[in-house]
Amino acid sequence: MATVTAALVKELRERTGAGMLDCKKALEANDGDIEKAIDYLREKGITKAVKKAGRIAAEGLIFDEVTPDHKKAVILELNSETDFVAKNEEFKEFGKKLVKLALERNAHHLEELNEAQVDGDKKVSEALTDLIAKIGENMSLRRLAVVVAKDGFVQTYSHLGGKLGVIVEMSGEPTEANLEKAKNIAMHVAAMDPKYLSEDEVTANDLEHEKEIARKQLEEEGKKPEIIEKILIGKMHKFYEENCLVDQIYVRAENKETVKQYAGDIKVLSFERFKVGEGIEKKEEDFAAEVAAQIKG
Repeated sequence: MATVTAALVKELRERTGAGMLDCKKALEANDGDIEKAIDYLREKGITKAVKKAGRIAAEGLIFDEVTPDHKKAVILELNSETDFVAKNEEFKEFGKKLVKLALERNAHHLEELNEAQVDGDKKVSEALTDLIAKIGENMSLRRLAVVVAKDGFVQTYSHLGGKLGVIVEMSGEPTEANLEKAKNIAMHVAAMDPKYLSEDEVTANDLEHEKEIARKQLEEEGKKPEIIEKILIGKMHKFYEENCLVDQIYVRAENKETVKQYAGDIKVLSFERFKVGEGIEKKEEDFAAEVAAQIKG
C-alpha cells in the first residue's frame, strides 16, 4: 500500500472540497491514486454534498430531549434548505438521534457533538455529509443548547411541530404539578419571546438604548423636555413588563397575573428559546429558480 502523505491529502481536499478524513480514507482505499480517489469521493456522493454546502439552509426543525429525572435538557437546531426536507423521516430521525447523543455524551457545544460517533464508527459531521448526499439538499447543525439543573429541574416544550423549541430551568422538585407548570411557562416563552429573564439581566446600555429611542419619539411628537422625563419612567416600566419573562403577563392569565405570580412557590431560573431560521438571511428566489437549482443538483 502506498504511503498517504499529508501533502496528498491536502491536494485532494483542495481539488474536491471534501473533508480531511474523507480524503484520507479515499486515498487509502485507492492505494494513494489521487484520480481514483476523486472518483471514489464522487461515487460516495461526498463531493456532491460539498457543492451544496454553499446553499442557504434556513428551514428545518428544532429537536428537544430531556433526561427522565429532568436534570438535563437539550435543544438543537438542524437546518435544511426547504420545509419539504424538514418533513422527511430520515431528517427527523437524524435530529432525534443527535439530541439523544448530546445528552448521552454530555456534549455542550456543536464542536463536541460533531466529533461524537454515531452509527458505528462514523462521526456526526460525516453522517451529516452522507445525509446531504443522499437527500440532495444542504443541511447544517446550527445551534445547540444544554441546560443542567443544579438544585431544581428542567422542562422542554416544542411548538408548531418543531419549528420552535424551549427549555426552562426551574427551582423546586420535578413533581407532576411542577412539571405541568414548567411546561406552561415554556409555552409562554414560545409565544411571548422574552428577551431577558428579569430586570437584573437588562444592562445599562440596553436600557439607555431604549430610553434614547423613546426620547426621540416623544421629541418628534413635540413633547416638552420636562414632560418627556416623566413619560420615560412609565415607558421603561412598560419595557420591563414586555421584555422580562418574570414580569410579563402570563399568556393564559385570567386576572393579569405575571409569570412570577403564576410560578408561585417555584422560580424560573433560566430559559433557552430557538426558532428555526431565526437570524438567517434568506435568499429570495422564485419557485421556478428553486426547482431548477434542485434539478441541476
